[in-house]
Amino acid sequence: MNNQSSRWIDLSFRFGAILLAFLFTVAVLIFSGAPPLEAFGQLALGAFGSVENFANVMVAWVPLLLATAGLLVTFAAGLWNIGMEGQITLGAIFATGVLRMMQDSGLPPLVMILVAIVAGAIGGALWAGLAGALKTFGGVNEIFGGLGLDFVATAITLWLIFGPWKRPGIGSMSGTVPFPREMWMPMLPHLRLSLWALAIGILGTIAVYFLLQGTYFGLRLKAVGRNRRAANLAGIPTSTYMMNAFLICGLFAGVAGAIQVTSVYHRLIPSISSNYGWLGLLVAMLINFQPVWAAPVSLFFAALNIGSIQLPIVLKLDSSLSGVLQGALVLAFLMMEGARQKFSKGQGEARS
Repeated sequence: MNNQSSRWIDLSFRFGAILLAFLFTVAVLIFSGAPPLEAFGQLALGAFGSVENFANVMVAWVPLLLATAGLLVTFAAGLWNIGMEGQITLGAIFATGVLRMMQDSGLPPLVMILVAIVAGAIGGALWAGLAGALKTFGGVNEIFGGLGLDFVATAITLWLIFGPWKRPGIGSMSGTVPFPREMWMPMLPHLRLSLWALAIGILGTIAVYFLLQGTYFGLRLKAVGRNRRAANLAGIPTSTYMMNAFLICGLFAGVAGAIQVTSVYHRLIPSISSNYGWLGLLVAMLINFQPVWAAPVSLFFAALNIGSIQLPIVLKLDSSLSGVLQGALVLAFLMMEGARQKFSKGQGEARS
């Protein structure tokens, strides 16, 4: 089978996955008694119906893009970094702690924001490094280690909000006391979007693309991911590369957490990660771990999240419908990928 035929077969299976997910969602809508076309129209309207709505999509896109970009690094090394939620949370905690310490320091706001971003990156990297150490040196599966650290990070967040960092006189689920406006990332007029945050998300994704596609480090990282034993026999220090993958991924997660604090919520809240770690996993699987698709597919998922707000307002549907569509897309793509591989294997055996 030549490359052209293989490309067309791959595109056909991917289109089939999209069609399958679409039909499944339509069936769910019909079962719920909602008109499918109107529901999809409201999703689009909620995401792109106004400048404010589109800005909100961009706000959601940035941390999701950073989470996806970081996960592509660990996936390249053959690792399932399930601890992204905790790493985003630790980044937010470190950023909040640094901002609280600098609040009365008299430093320029730009310096405080930059230091908070760096602190968030360090926090995320440290938490990911702990998961990496458990995997690399302790033999603990990264899935179990990551899940455990997610719960610990959530517990630390709640302890801080209701304990040392609680609002004066009372602990509140709304989070810590908001930071003064001068400690926020600069926002576009009348919008929640910061061009600083947008630039960080885009530049981070570009950096991961070139790291994986155009560097010696990326090549060796992929070798570790494809066959760890063969890479070790070839002289590649697999433990070092696995740890580096965790640290880089945690760095991106920590920056996402810091952006949540400095650009979105302006304080630490219990659900500061907003499930971007889990959603990043879905996006990474959906794009088959190819960095070039990270930005557009992440944007699509962010638009689904924001657009779904219209559903309970207009059609009295639960906004979780967007989650149904997201899950259906990933499941359909995984099923079609398995079917494509089986089809390709059958074609190869038939030719031989």
